[in-house]
Amino acid sequence: MTELSGGPSLPQERRVVTAIPGPKSQELLARKNAAVAGGVGSVLPVFTVRAGGGVIEDVDGNSLIDFGSGIAVTSVGSSAEAVVRRASAQLADFTHTCFMVTPYEGYVEVCEELARLTPGDHAKKSALFNSGAEAVENAVKIARSYTKRQAVVVFDHGYHGRTNLTMALTAKNMPYKHGFGPFAPEVYRVPLAYPYRWLTGPENCAEEAAAQAIDMISKQIGAENVAAIIIEPVLGEGGFIEPAKGFLPRIAEFAQTNGIVFVADEIQSGFCRTGQWFACEDEGIVPDLITTAKGIAGGLPLAAVTGRAEIMDAAHSGGLGGTYGGNPVACAAALGAIETMRELDLNAKAKRIEEVMKGRLAAMQEKYDIIGDLRGRGAMIAIELVKSGTKNPNPEATSAVAKACHSAGLLVLTCGTYGNVLRFLPPLVIGEDLLNEGLDVLEGAFAEL
Repeated sequence: MTELSGGPSLPQERRVVTAIPGPKSQELLARKNAAVAGGVGSVLPVFTVRAGGGVIEDVDGNSLIDFGSGIAVTSVGSSAEAVVRRASAQLADFTHTCFMVTPYEGYVEVCEELARLTPGDHAKKSALFNSGAEAVENAVKIARSYTKRQAVVVFDHGYHGRTNLTMALTAKNMPYKHGFGPFAPEVYRVPLAYPYRWLTGPENCAEEAAAQAIDMISKQIGAENVAAIIIEPVLGEGGFIEPAKGFLPRIAEFAQTNGIVFVADEIQSGFCRTGQWFACEDEGIVPDLITTAKGIAGGLPLAAVTGRAEIMDAAHSGGLGGTYGGNPVACAAALGAIETMRELDLNAKAKRIEEVMKGRLAAMQEKYDIIGDLRGRGAMIAIELVKSGTKNPNPEATSAVAKACHSAGLLVLTCGTYGNVLRFLPPLVIGEDLLNEGLDVLEGAFAEL
């Protein structure tokens, strides 16, 4: 009998044949604990052997519905045909030369695609890196080089990475920053327009939050000292917060008026995740620089900074780069992922996922009053859980629901500054039957509370 491979050929079904994690995963977990640093955790210690479409299969033969996509990475599915085809062909030719030593066409092609896809019709250039954190760090370097200024402004609840500079940019202490300081200087945090938790109500949120943020920048830092303002158009780890409408345009306008580089961190929200190529398009934002990673290459490590050519060219020759940045196999995979997004119209699929999920989740919210807020766009949807009759965060219920989902064969992730948000990031190629079955499992988990 021929063994099943992963990718699109994997049966699209939920199948729970052992306890989760099962005995083989438990054995591998013991090996992990003995060999892997304790600081490297796992949300659900089932060890994957195959994945594709909307499912993950583990070593024990369980098939889990995937509402995580490797944290928004496998938007085109694991082992998507075009990604495998292009990456395999590149593997057969060469795996590495270092673009800074002898360049290759794939890197240039990815930069050309980014110029076409990102918002704005101005001249653009890109530089490629390995991870989202690297992209954000290099965006700061570029902005500082261009403006000859040092200060960087970020927002409450923001997440930008785990390197020293990006830890300073990130708002949440545990587990990202705790015990790892001191952090990089000249980083300043200002209020975010968080509609659900704005004290005077969501209707006042955009105007008041923007006014507060601009006042703090002007009075405490001095706009003339700010190199960059960095924001996620839809926040990721901070809780899938959509800033109140009007907030982002106001901040972008302030940046433009004061010669500040406006950076959209689209690492989690980019590449069709929100039903548009990039989330900042929702309010017509054209950032000076945009950082991307995660969904860009169908599961291979790749990241980019793309922006106005005159800003991108501000750094001196040799000032940007890295040994593996824009690896040829990852570039080939990115071209395959973008091909898939176009051919399957994954923006439309993301919008359909939103329609299905929000309909089902709104019904659950009516039934369970611990679901305080339902938010997000496309296939980047979240519910915030609170104590009954209040807005007090309920991380205990969040953890319990996630655990019940995992036991029943549905992989879900949590997030949020208060640890009380369930986030849903299904692959954009997930079948609608499987999507609804996953939501059935989620509803069952609420019923068990």
